[in-house]
Amino acid sequence: MKICFTFVLLLFAVSLMAQNSQANAVQKEAQQKIVDEYVHNCAKNYSFYNMNELQECLDEGLKKDPTIAYLWQQKAMPLFKMKKYEAGMVFCDKAVEHDPHRWLSYRAYIKCIFARTYREAIIDFEKCKEMSGNSYEMDHTYNFYIALSHLQLNEFDKAEEIFKTDIAEQTDLRGEAHHLDLFYYGITLYEQKKWEQAIEEFDKAISQYENFSDAKVYKAFCLGRIGQEKRANDLLLEAKTDAKNGYTINEDNMIFEVYPYKVKW
Repeated sequence: MKICFTFVLLLFAVSLMAQNSQANAVQKEAQQKIVDEYVHNCAKNYSFYNMNELQECLDEGLKKDPTIAYLWQQKAMPLFKMKKYEAGMVFCDKAVEHDPHRWLSYRAYIKCIFARTYREAIIDFEKCKEMSGNSYEMDHTYNFYIALSHLQLNEFDKAEEIFKTDIAEQTDLRGEAHHLDLFYYGITLYEQKKWEQAIEEFDKAISQYENFSDAKVYKAFCLGRIGQEKRANDLLLEAKTDAKNGYTINEDNMIFEVYPYKVKW
């Protein structure tokens, strides 16, 4: 009798899971239709310079279903591009509320690179790591942004340690670390007057990105500090030429935000 009852419960659970799965599929299909209508066929017809029309499209979609996180994120994004960070964050928070696994790391990225609220960015990225480990947002690891945030808070020793660990992990997994990790690791050493060590990291970044003007500038500063003025001056001239040709920090959102330690000529 007990075995029979257990079997019935199992059948009920399987049936319930199937019903939930079917309901989720129906809901996703309905939400995708809303996204297609109000984002792809409406909002994306406008740039963020046509903010009113763009937002009206998204608001109409949210009237149909206010739980679609992507619509909230799309409301936030143009405001961030216009440097209206607090206004945009209201909508970004709603996106995270409805789908934290997808949008928490995006919010953390915005806090780090756009809004520059570094302590809040660290908190968000640490939560991301609890959910999915040291994953990626915009081509960089969560630890990259955590370390960059500490760097911007002048917490150089923390930044150094995290960059060092992250670079080692990337090298183990992919054979090399991203040149921007190497650059900012070099910067943490530069800020601590570890000139020779910083030069080593800038050299590694330049070996990957041979016209990396910013890395060459900070390497030149280090060379000057250790008495190699001639090499430093020659490298600065080389870096200036590279910069004029557009070889600088080349992240996707550079058209909207200047990354830390980018050299202004």
